[in-house]
Amino acid sequence: MKNIISKIGLGILLSASLASCSKFDEINVDPGKVTEDQVRVEYLFNNAVIGAQMDPHIAERIFVIYWKTAARQHMSTGLAGGSYNDGYSVDYWGRGYLSQWLNNINQAIRIGEKRIADNSAEGHINNVVQISRIWRAYLMSEAADNFGPIPLNGFEGENPEYADVKAVYYHLLAELSDAVGKINAVSAGDYAKYDNAYGFNGDKWKKYANSLRMRLAMRIAEVDPAKAKTEFEAAAAGGNYIKAAEDMFAIQEKPGWDPLSGVMSREWNGQVLSATLNNLYVGLGGVKSEVQLGAAFQSSIKPANYAGRRFVDHFSLKTNDPMAGYFFDGMPNSIDPRAYKTFYIPGDTLSAQFSNYPSWTKDAKITKVALKRATGGNIQLDVAKTWSAQAPGDFGAKGTANEIRTIQIGKIPGLSQAYRTSQAKRVFFAAWESFFLLAEASLKGWNTGTTAQQAYENGVKANFEYMGVGQYASQYLSSENYNNVGTSAKFTHTTEPGNSRTMTYVDGYTNKSGTATIKYPVNSIYKNGTVRNDQLTKIITQKYIANMPWLPLEAWNDHRRLGLPFFENPAIENPLTNLPALNDGNYMTNSVDFFPQRLQYPSSFREASNAQYQNAVTLLGGEDKVSTPLWWAKKK
Repeated sequence: MKNIISKIGLGILLSASLASCSKFDEINVDPGKVTEDQVRVEYLFNNAVIGAQMDPHIAERIFVIYWKTAARQHMSTGLAGGSYNDGYSVDYWGRGYLSQWLNNINQAIRIGEKRIADNSAEGHINNVVQISRIWRAYLMSEAADNFGPIPLNGFEGENPEYADVKAVYYHLLAELSDAVGKINAVSAGDYAKYDNAYGFNGDKWKKYANSLRMRLAMRIAEVDPAKAKTEFEAAAAGGNYIKAAEDMFAIQEKPGWDPLSGVMSREWNGQVLSATLNNLYVGLGGVKSEVQLGAAFQSSIKPANYAGRRFVDHFSLKTNDPMAGYFFDGMPNSIDPRAYKTFYIPGDTLSAQFSNYPSWTKDAKITKVALKRATGGNIQLDVAKTWSAQAPGDFGAKGTANEIRTIQIGKIPGLSQAYRTSQAKRVFFAAWESFFLLAEASLKGWNTGTTAQQAYENGVKANFEYMGVGQYASQYLSSENYNNVGTSAKFTHTTEPGNSRTMTYVDGYTNKSGTATIKYPVNSIYKNGTVRNDQLTKIITQKYIANMPWLPLEAWNDHRRLGLPFFENPAIENPLTNLPALNDGNYMTNSVDFFPQRLQYPSSFREASNAQYQNAVTLLGGEDKVSTPLWWAKKK
């Protein structure tokens, strides 16, 4: 794995670059013998952008198994339970992925700057260089947000010098500011096709750079507020950031097996609804299911105060999920309208959202399940037209006896097919994120040119339009209804929900009805659990929902930074060996120690250069473990 920390041979790099471009025949030489003087800088840039879309191999491991799991965008234990796969990280760190993307973009910048210096560059090359610097800033932020300290020179050179996360962030913020100031109005002409995001449109790249600068500035706001404020206000000044759908940074996916194939396309990844998302969705915004669903579902809609069927022998109670122990045997009375666009309903095989993945089994279409009884026999359930979710973790014998838990696909709402067929655009930065960043900044009293409420509402509306549910936005934003964690959608409604509510349920074993006191969860990471419905909670809740499913890394980043939104603890019917701090005595409270904070460095890095590895760990400020918080994250 020496290529991780040493410069890639130029001939190999350039050959790979040209081979991936459809117009390499424009250079009338053998691509394998191309020289530095002959390579097109645009091709190197193109490789760095396209590669980072992630082919199905690395997307499954990083985007789905790591990021979506850590962000609770689906129900999976894995990284959410502290588990880490060194092989996945070895692949991501090297083997043609992260280090290759950074090498490509660094070569684009180096060669472009050299040609500008010797007056051999075409007019648009300056812009390609500045745009490459912006993209490099994103790639470096992705690396630092996953692992921690990284080299400021992006893996170039024989002995790259690692920097702590603070130095990395200061460097990236300075790079973004400088690059924006150097972009001019020169067109890339025929070479615009080698930028799949913006066609080397300088104005659009400036907007992206400013939005990215706002994102990175906000990331450090809890540990370095003065620097964050200065950088954010400078980026927001003049309003030249992403705020319209046409300016979103998004790359068109395509079917097949290459870096443009869909990041969520691997069929065997179930990607079913998480308890985290469900607790945020249900009740939020007050839009009733009866107006969202067709006639076939009306009889399945349950009353607003119904908790579900209680199966304490089959669902773990050792978690602070407020709905632990319940299976919801129908459709919610009201729910965030984006939920039904993002996930399909079990049994709804005619819906455009329905996914039959994995296509080689019938699991997605089978809705009959069994709950095995310890005393013998089974309880038979039909999960068609139901909307249930579960916490990650270990359900022990309860889970083994529960086919909803063991099979999942088709038994719990699953990710919409719209995100799985490689027909959509992968979103890297959307208008709604800019608005939610502005809302948070305005709440802090920073100068943003808008108010927190206006930016918040603009963010919700932008995402509702994107999701095709814009008709519900006004009603939603005026709702004072609480979701399962005690948060409402109306920005000015900050009345707390109280500690609990009374709900009805049906005993799953006796079919007798009863009432139960359902407690709202205590998010002890955020403000010591004293609030559930303040304005920052609303902003991050909406940002989290809006970023589902395209931006799981950002969702994970926000939770690491703020402890928002509420993530339930993994269930611990059996202890989770990779989360030793979580135990029978504390599973009803939240702690930073119960959630993954980073990825460990891959063994390939340690083996290739132990001295540099030890230096990186020293700069990390803690052990090389999943549980070690990054510089900008909450520490307790």
